[in-house]
Amino acid sequence: MWQIWLIASGIFLIIEIATIGFLVFWLAIGSLLAMIVSFFTSSIIVQTSVFVISSGLLIFATRPFVNKITKKDVMPTNVYSLVGKKAIVIEDIDWSTGKGQIKCDGEVWSAKTDEQIDIPKDSEVQITRIDGVKAFVTPIKVVTHN
Repeated sequence: MWQIWLIASGIFLIIEIATIGFLVFWLAIGSLLAMIVSFFTSSIIVQTSVFVISSGLLIFATRPFVNKITKKDVMPTNVYSLVGKKAIVIEDIDWSTGKGQIKCDGEVWSAKTDEQIDIPKDSEVQITRIDGVKAFVTPIKVVTHN
């Protein structure tokens, strides 16, 4: 029976190499522990119990540690990287119709505001959130045209 546990351990290690998470490795260790137990008893129930319990304990005991080591600072990408950036209004933002445009990092976006204010062209705004293809903004420096 020890050969089966050794083969299972090898298969789990191959799967671990092919996957990103650090989870299947503990199943390979559990298989090796079950293999050691198989030298002392021929009971498949005892061997399987050792495999399940040891694998489960190893996964739950080391998962927080592994998460801490492998955790990388998540950096917003694509559209969500615009949140918090400043932009210039290139078409008046009318809160009642929800029309207007801004330019941020060389890209033109449709813009709205949650506040009941109109923001004139050439004003400086900050992007507060993105909803679909609309950027929601708040005014930083409002330009008055005379």
